[in-house]
Amino acid sequence: MRDCVVMALGGNAILARGEIGTVEEQTLNLARTARTILEVADEGTSVVITHGNGPQIGAILIQNEAAKGSVPPMPLDVCGAESQGMLGYLIERALRDVAKGNDDIKIATILTQTLVHRDDPDFAAPSKPIGPFYDKGTASRLMKQQGYKMIEDSGRGWRRVVPSPSPIKVLEAHAIEKLVGEGYIVIANGGGGIPIIEERGRMFGVEAVIDKDLSSQKLATQIHASTLLLLTDVRKVYLNYGQPDQTELDDLSIEQAHYYLDNGHFHKGSMEPKVRAAVEFMEAGGDLAAIGSIEEGYDVLKGRAGTRIVSART
Repeated sequence: MRDCVVMALGGNAILARGEIGTVEEQTLNLARTARTILEVADEGTSVVITHGNGPQIGAILIQNEAAKGSVPPMPLDVCGAESQGMLGYLIERALRDVAKGNDDIKIATILTQTLVHRDDPDFAAPSKPIGPFYDKGTASRLMKQQGYKMIEDSGRGWRRVVPSPSPIKVLEAHAIEKLVGEGYIVIANGGGGIPIIEERGRMFGVEAVIDKDLSSQKLATQIHASTLLLLTDVRKVYLNYGQPDQTELDDLSIEQAHYYLDNGHFHKGSMEPKVRAAVEFMEAGGDLAAIGSIEEGYDVLKGRAGTRIVSART
């Protein structure tokens, strides 16, 4: 198979801070993102696109709550599938619009499931906030009626929390690898994949969300990708991010990364899973893992921007 780059897109590739999530807003953002994707693909490199879905699945949950008197609300795994289809469509459309005139471009979106372990400790202690904010009274009602676990979050109200188990493998990896080998740009693993457990030979969707970056690493390793790009809204990995002594890192060895991870230098909900995913990809035999901004994605690939995870063997 040709060299393959897995590009894990952060939420700002689709919806910028302060936007409300209209199709027009998401389409405009994705047009810019599509140019970066096609810059990489134009190098003759195979591309797999993974992406977040936090704001979109949050909107679906709000719709569930608002319409529950008219239609039955869907469980979280089904909401994840809905968001994958919607975002895959919007990303495909953006790529085709930017590539207009190239009738040979081949793009496919794959509905993706990610296997997790039924005994993952996060199922016993869910901590990932999702969906809208509620007042305390509504939160109490939902906890009693729906059995939700809810916490006060950021002083803005109460939110539902769900497990975020570690990904084991992406179930559609073989199909994705086949499509990549045939020259397709593949959009997959949206929101980290639909979380699935296996029990007595059957597969079941579960009420959970999977970290998109960690799941992207599993997929990249399974399909034997050469490169994992973790693209977000910051230019590099920083120590002491946002502090007066903020320090940017151009290169980060695996040993340094382990030290910083073990000592809590990166925030759990943002940079920590990206650095962890990059390290695990390199330790599994990847050629290049890098973290940087979506706008500079091509330069991150070429080593002119972003932070590269450096293997001890190089």
